[in-house]
Amino acid sequence: MTDQQKNNNTNPGAAGLEVRGLTVAYGAQTVLEDLSFSLSPGASLAIVGESGCGKTTLLTTLAGLLTPRSGSIRWRTADEKDIPRLHSSFVWQGLGLFPWKTVRENLALPFELKNAVVPRDEAPARVDAMLSELGLKGLEDRWPAQLSGGQRQRLALGRALIADPEVLFMDEPFSALDALRRERLQDFLAELRVRRPVTMIFVTHDITEAVFLASHVLLLAANPPRLIELYENPAWVPELQSARREDPAFVEAARHVHAELLGACAKREAAR
Repeated sequence: MTDQQKNNNTNPGAAGLEVRGLTVAYGAQTVLEDLSFSLSPGASLAIVGESGCGKTTLLTTLAGLLTPRSGSIRWRTADEKDIPRLHSSFVWQGLGLFPWKTVRENLALPFELKNAVVPRDEAPARVDAMLSELGLKGLEDRWPAQLSGGQRQRLALGRALIADPEVLFMDEPFSALDALRRERLQDFLAELRVRRPVTMIFVTHDITEAVFLASHVLLLAANPPRLIELYENPAWVPELQSARREDPAFVEAARHVHAELLGACAKREAAR
């Protein structure tokens, strides 16, 4: 990584990550074994790999929702100080919007939680600003079911970012969308991260989505579970918080990730 990339990827409000010797198991079944990697504050990490390689297991373990069998997960500030209590948000595949709460009430939910880092009295002003940023002004009294799919996606992203988390976790939030709407939401998320820098870690099955949104791509293999590569994305443009789809480097990065995943599958099949 160049010095310029490091500077552009660093955000004092975001968290860096250091994972050492991480092993996660469900009973006798080891899902992730001896995994080690690091990530700079403000970076974006896509986790990719075939089904069964432990993508969501890694995501939920990093988010503190699963306890590893062994190893360490260290969150740190830009000046290398430990973060004892991480402030994070999670966007699930099903979005997790409360159907009995209005758009405004869903957006305000993070301020009602005990671990919110922003005072509750700031909630009304922040909600109004976020409604405008999300393009949902005038829809604040609607229920989630009354929104379009894209509007619900934007609402879920806005709720995740409104209280300035240090890390944003996402588990395939755009998987149910058609290709064009998915690209529009990817563009929207990149624009949000330009205005609201945050470390982002997400799972996706879409290689082009990984290369577009991630400064780094973590490639996992299954049977046995292992890290193939932590790939630094050459197409990444820090000031855009994304790649450019028309850039030849974008095509080459997608080709590289695809080839590495295919190669890992071929090696496993050959070993049988």
